[in-house]
Amino acid sequence: MTVTEAVTHDHRELEDYYNNIKKAPDSDSATRWQNQFVWELARHSIGEELVVYPAFEKYLGDKGKDMAHRDRNDHNQLKVELKKFQNLGSTDPDFTSTLDKLFNDLQEHIKSEEADDLPTLEKALTDDVTADIAKSFERTKMFTPTRSHPSAPDKPPFETAVGLLAAPIDKLADLFRRFPDENTPRVS
Repeated sequence: MTVTEAVTHDHRELEDYYNNIKKAPDSDSATRWQNQFVWELARHSIGEELVVYPAFEKYLGDKGKDMAHRDRNDHNQLKVELKKFQNLGSTDPDFTSTLDKLFNDLQEHIKSEEADDLPTLEKALTDDVTADIAKSFERTKMFTPTRSHPSAPDKPPFETAVGLLAAPIDKLADLFRRFPDENTPRVS
């Protein structure tokens, strides 16, 4: 697997979760898909910040630093929106509009990454290096927070330290959240 394949796989999952929230037949299903969406986007964002963006900087020089800076700024805005969304109940009047705003901004970020950032990075990598980055990205997501914490630092090593403190608390709280299961309606 390449780093592009790992990142775009997550992007497609996020799109799937969004569609399942939007088409949920009831509040419980919407809440379950909301939790799944938040869980994946929080982990994905931090995985990119800890693994992919440093690869931009390492392999692409000043252009990579600019890309990483721009993408971190995008993530900061998305984290604020995600924090608002994760705190809403599925019956809240702002639930759908908050989700739509978040997802529209996320789509713009995804388009930029998939059209420009990731192809530029892949051109600078060997097959072994892109596979190593992809593995590191996937592994890193196992240890990251599962909720949005927009006030946390967004650059290593500070993000890593804060993430290691927040992740166990998030994971414990996840035990009490409802997530999609085999009985949860799915649109795709």
